[in-house]
Amino acid sequence: MDELLAMVTRRLLRSQLTARDAALLVSVGLGRSLGDIELARLLGKTVEVREAERVLSLADLRARREPLQHLAGAAPFLELDLAVGPGVFVPRPETEVLVERVTEELGATPAGHIADLGSGSGAIAITLARRAAGREVFAFESSPYTWPWLRRNINALAPEVVPRFGDWRASIDRIDGEFAALVSNPPYVPAREIPRDPEVRLFDPEAALYSGSDGLDEIRRIAEVASERLVPGGFVAVEHTEDQGGSVRQLFGDAGLVGSFTIQDLAERDRHTFARRPD
Repeated sequence: MDELLAMVTRRLLRSQLTARDAALLVSVGLGRSLGDIELARLLGKTVEVREAERVLSLADLRARREPLQHLAGAAPFLELDLAVGPGVFVPRPETEVLVERVTEELGATPAGHIADLGSGSGAIAITLARRAAGREVFAFESSPYTWPWLRRNINALAPEVVPRFGDWRASIDRIDGEFAALVSNPPYVPAREIPRDPEVRLFDPEAALYSGSDGLDEIRRIAEVASERLVPGGFVAVEHTEDQGGSVRQLFGDAGLVGSFTIQDLAERDRHTFARRPD
């Protein structure tokens, strides 16, 4: 085990990754926990040739900065394990904070549907469907590359979620009834601000990242629809960069929404903004 860990570490260090990344890669490749890997190392256990070859093959992919979640085929999100791979945005821990607060806000919100706009892997829609019994949840997705991942996760984890393929703005107009909540982790990166992390820049779908020159084009659409389709007292919640909170609150106010506020993510950065339709 020591030799395998050393070989993987050398390969990953050349790509500006760490020994911790190497341990995680070995854990994924062998299908064992980090604790099991460490115990095997301390006991001087060896790894079968076939297993070692599989791990080193994965290490070559990771060295090209392919996300570890793609190599594992799954990404954790709160109580879920979501299937992910090429073509789908990998859910992040900061979005867990958004979903936790949305769950709280739903407790004081009138009856109505829930919409996850640009659902991706289905992280938001599936979690809310499991937590908000009695509310119909719609998951909107327009990417043909992402759609199979969304359907796979819905079928496995929350078949009650209603998936809709195509631009959500057109699809939502065909749904009867009002919405209690419109929730989204939309694209919000300004077009000229290319992300530094290779895992994001090279592997996350561009449609899930960029949204016009200031990054707010999609949130503008969401604000407009929120003012029309939310039930009185219903709310909208979106993720954004740490610098966009003030602009998003202004957009929501200009659309006639009230009570906007921004909350922080796990790193204490302003990342999620909420507002309600007036009663």
